Amino acid sequence: MIEKKLNPPTVHEPPGYSHITVSSEGRLAHLAGQCPLDLDGKVVGEPGDFDAQTDQVIANCLAVLEAAGAAPGDVVRSVIYVVSSDSAQLAAVWDRLNESPLAPAFSTASTLLGVTVLGFRGQLVEVDLTATLS
Repeated sequence: MIEKKLNPPTVHEPPGYSHITVSSEGRLAHLAGQCPLDLDGKVVGEPGDFDAQTDQVIANCLAVLEAAGAAPGDVVRSVIYVVSSDSAQLAAVWDRLNESPLAPAFSTASTLLGVTVLGFRGQLVEVDLTATLS
């Protein structure tokens, strides 16, 4: 249950997310970082396929949110990790996330990070979510 989203006038206007997300009283679900793994535990896509991996991460996030009893609109915090130092590639992943059914999750307090490596060989994208539960 998101009570409000705030963007103080004393800091820059964020591009699509909110600087502050306040949740009402209730329980929180802290979801493990969702990786681009299929049901067999294998990284999806060809090497370097950011789109395929982002799509699998989206599907996995939607599945774990549903299992927790939450929806993308219940997310109060997200952290997106992308193996790249190229700001255009980070923006492309951000755009793909925000064009998906998971998009409401990224309108709250969100952080997008370019990193050097993630946990699985060949992994390029990971999304970590916190959601409120009613």
